Amino acid sequence: MKIVGITGGIGSGKSTVAKMFASKGIPVYTADDEAKKLMNTSKVIKRHLTNLLGEACYKNGEINRAYISSKIFNDKSLLQQINAIIHPKVATHFKRWLKKQTAPYIIKEAAIIFENSLQDQYDVIILVVADKFTRIQRILKRDTTSVDKIENVMKNQMSDEEKIKLSHYVIYNQDLDETAQQVTKIHGKILESL
Repeated sequence: MKIVGITGGIGSGKSTVAKMFASKGIPVYTADDEAKKLMNTSKVIKRHLTNLLGEACYKNGEINRAYISSKIFNDKSLLQQINAIIHPKVATHFKRWLKKQTAPYIIKEAAIIFENSLQDQYDVIILVVADKFTRIQRILKRDTTSVDKIENVMKNQMSDEEKIKLSHYVIYNQDLDETAQQVTKIHGKILESL
């Protein structure tokens, strides 16, 4: 079974594209969603995060995302330490999920495939891109945040130009109808390659 990665910068529309593949019967594993669930349910992750960031990283038993965001806002090494706690657990969870799948290929949506040098774990990588203004508008609509915070996250992510060189396919996600057409075309090419 082929593992197809969908990646892209914040606000590029990775989830929208993943849903389009899901509508074609392709199972989708969303790494960020699973990481959030594990941060709330895994005793090991809770213990490590609390040791690293203090008791305030959990509020009423739930992960305190605002607190963690404020801690990692300008601290790349802290972000790396948090990722080192969470990513191995997500990887284990993904392997268990993968064993249950029967489709010709699956999609794994993950924001930082290239930033973490994980491209070797995928048979095909699809990069989703959109212009900066569109991305910022999408995030402002979706999250309670500021343009400064969004731009800071963007600065910490690899540029689209660098990611394009490493990707098998690029989906330009500006217009949903065009995006759907691109998804259909890539879906067909992946099926042909099986």
